[in-house]
Amino acid sequence: MIHSEPTAFDNVDGALRAKLTTLIDEGWEIWDKFDSEVRQKNWHPFVPADYERMLPALLALRAPGRTFLEWGSATGIVTIMADLLGYEAFGIELDAPLVDVAKGLAERHHSRARFAAGSFVPAGYRWKPTHGDDRPGTIGDGSSAYPALGHPLEDFDVVYGYPWTGEEPMMQNLMRTYGNKNARLLLNGPDGVRLYSGDRFETLTPIDVIR
Repeated sequence: MIHSEPTAFDNVDGALRAKLTTLIDEGWEIWDKFDSEVRQKNWHPFVPADYERMLPALLALRAPGRTFLEWGSATGIVTIMADLLGYEAFGIELDAPLVDVAKGLAERHHSRARFAAGSFVPAGYRWKPTHGDDRPGTIGDGSSAYPALGHPLEDFDVVYGYPWTGEEPMMQNLMRTYGNKNARLLLNGPDGVRLYSGDRFETLTPIDVIR
């Protein structure tokens, strides 16, 4: 069952609520299996998003025709959630076997979400932080996946990432460099899902509905 019943479900009609509940339940089951069979034997950067916490964020920002991109989509739960909520949804994941899992999950849940294997970092981008430490953290090297998606980063209205400690500035810079100036950047953090918006993506703005 869902780990904690989210109040955001009160704003979702019964049929869609059932679909999202089933998807989230399966997402946690996949994670439990992955954790026991993979992560407890060899370290892997995949950790699940708080799916219940992401739901109100997606609900707050959805609008007709809005596009969604997940950086590091792993098993694809959040991307499929976005599709079911009406976004044109895409996910990028460096680990090709996880992309296969996401595609299978999308098919089982009758989702049109699209996934591509590769890096969410556009070709040619270099992170140049002011403090001089340009290590990419858990963001591995790989060919940019945007050509496979058929969309550059600037095509997306809502972008979601799950940064590890120290990776938020790089993701903000990536949006400033390549993203649409009107796009919204959602980043998962210890205090919940936070929204960066505005032309320069400089101000961290908590939104009550997505805490």
